[in-house]
Amino acid sequence: MAKRITWWQAAEIVGSSGRSMRRWKRRYEEHGYDGLFDRRQQRPSPKRVPMELAEEVLRLYREQYADFNVRHFHEKLGEEHDIRLSYTGGKLALQGAGLVAKGRERGVHRKRRKRRPRAGRMLPLEGSRHRWFQGDRGYDLIEVLDDATSET
Repeated sequence: MAKRITWWQAAEIVGSSGRSMRRWKRRYEEHGYDGLFDRRQQRPSPKRVPMELAEEVLRLYREQYADFNVRHFHEKLGEEHDIRLSYTGGKLALQGAGLVAKGRERGVHRKRRKRRPRAGRMLPLEGSRHRWFQGDRGYDLIEVLDDATSET
C-alpha cells in the first residue's frame, strides 16, 4: 500500500500468487482490515469452548493447581469442579495462556545417509544362515553390496 515494492514482490514475500495478492489489495481498499479476514468460516465452531469457561479454567489453574501437570489438572476439573472439557482443549488453553510449556517437537525418525559418490568406496557385508541342503546343518550366505551402485 505504501508503493515501496510491487504487488508481485509482496506476493513472493507472503508466499502466495500475484493474483491472490491483487484480490487482497482490492478487498483491503474496499473494506479495510476487515476485508482481509478469512471468509471461508462465516460462524464460530459449534464445539468452541465459551470464553467464560476458558477464563474459569485458567483462573483455577493459576490459583489452585499451578504445580499440577496437565493430565492431573484435567482430572481435577472433572472430579472436583464438574467441568467437562476435553484434555486437548484444556491443554491448548493452558499453553496459549503461557501457563504450561509446549512439548518439544519430535525430530526425524531416521536420518538417511548419503550414498558414497563412487563405486567400491563402501562395501558392507551382510550374512544369513540357511538350510540349503538336506540335513540339519546350516550354511551361510554372504553378500557384498556396493553402496554407490547397489550392485551385489
